[in-house]
Parts: sequence; C-alpha cells; structure tokens
Amino acid sequence: MASETTITSGALTARVSDLGAELQSLTHDGAELLWQGDPAYWSGRAPLLFPIVGRAPGDEIAVDGARATMKQHGFARRSHWILARRCEAGCTHILGDTPETRAVYPRPFRLTQSHAVTGATLSVMVEVANTGDAPLPFGLGFHPAFAWPLPGATGPAEIRLDNGAEPALARLDGDGLLAPEALPSPFTRGRLTVTPDLFDADAMIFPEGAGSGLSYSAPGAPRLSFRFDNCPALGIWSKPGGAPFLCIEPWHGLAARAGSGPEIADRPLSQSLAPGEAAQFGWSVTVG
Repeated sequence: MASETTITSGALTARVSDLGAELQSLTHDGAELLWQGDPAYWSGRAPLLFPIVGRAPGDEIAVDGARATMKQHGFARRSHWILARRCEAGCTHILGDTPETRAVYPRPFRLTQSHAVTGATLSVMVEVANTGDAPLPFGLGFHPAFAWPLPGATGPAEIRLDNGAEPALARLDGDGLLAPEALPSPFTRGRLTVTPDLFDADAMIFPEGAGSGLSYSAPGAPRLSFRFDNCPALGIWSKPGGAPFLCIEPWHGLAARAGSGPEIADRPLSQSLAPGEAAQFGWSVTVG
C-alpha cells in the first residue's frame, strides 16, 4: 500500500503519495481545494504524465523503431516513487528506470519531482534527466484536478488567462488522438466562463498561445492563481456530464496526431535530451 507525506506552511497543507508522487490533498484554511478522486467520476487527482501525454495510435509507441504497448499518459503515474527528501514544508520523490519500464520504454532516465509550500503557494517541479548514452525522447504533462465548484462559490467559475489571449482550440478525435482542425477560441479577451457543455466533446486543448499563467475563480470562493514553467500547451478538462472537478493541465507534449506513426519523437511538443542532459518543468498555485 502506498504511503503519504504531509507538508505544510501553516496557510497550506498538502499530502503527496509515493504512488505516482501524486498530490492527494491541498487544503487552505481547512477547505479542500483538490479533487478527491471519486471513482464514480474519475479516480485521478493530480497524476504526472510521462513519457507521453495523451494517447498513442493504437496504444503503441516506438523509440527508434522499438515498439511497445503504452496506455494513455504513460507509466509514471502508476509507478511507485522513492521518497528521497522531506521536511516540514516540502518533499522530493525520485523515479528511475527499471526492467519493467525498459520493456516498454527502452531508455535509462531519472525523474525527480518536488512539492513545496511557502505561505499560500504550492510549487511542483519535475526534472527529467537522461542517464543513458542515447537520446531520450519524451513528453511530460501535469494533470491536477480541482474542486468545481470551488469551496464557498456562489456563482459561476471563470478562467482568466494572464496574457488576455484568445488561443485556438484543438480537440481529440474518436480514438483520443489530436484532430487536425484548429477551432475558434472559447476565450474572449482571455476570459472564459466554465460551464459543463464545454466538455461535451471531451478536453479543451490549447497547443499554443495560452501563456504561462491563469486564474481560476468564482464569486465567494478563493482565487487560484497559476504559473507554468516550460509548459507551452494547456489542457482544460472535466468529464462530460457535469463531473464536480476541473483539471488545469500545463503540458510539454500532446497526444499523437490522428494518422501519425508511433514514434515518441514525432509527437507534437515532444522533446529529446542528449546523454547527460536534464530539463525542468513545473507549475505553482497561489491561493488568495
């Protein structure tokens, strides 16, 4: 059974599981802000997506022609991580390659994920390191889900992009792959009222242009202000049918394009690290 680590700043308290190094709870003044994983809707809470974001064609990936089956969002979220460091206000987990991971993803790697709380801010950072002697292709994404409605909300929720943009919308096809069409933006001058019908066609995906920050708020509720680091794409998702959660997902990677092949390196926004290289990605939320 997975164990959990509790961290606190006084203003914020968070719990992180060894399974997936996944955030399990985020409370502010006693109010729970994080979705609690009711399996009647969706059992996830804040999974890390690696080495792919979204689906692969036929659930098959390839690394330099070596093919393997890989389900949506990869294996990091279902792996047991090692707790490497903990203190009152932070913890760090590590995941390295194993015979099981190399059977489907034939590359040595090391993931280091840190959670820290400072005042009213939670920060989550991941470092991906290539510990092998060949290029490491991958995509990485964050998938945190928050209560919808937010605690105390007395009116509709709004997402407001810091950059005031109207980024083009992308959708998934019937196989969960990225459809080729760029659709009109649902944002107006960076603002979007969140309603269940937005998710009738599944996730809203913004491959570019959403910027590096946004807020999620509602009248009477705390405002959640987000910052994203090295995550150029944004997903916003709730399960169709009015599920009581809202996922705000910064990514450096996207689902494979419809009609594409299985190579991870060919996926949109995938990147590759040379031997010995590392890259960092992250998000933070400030409650106010």
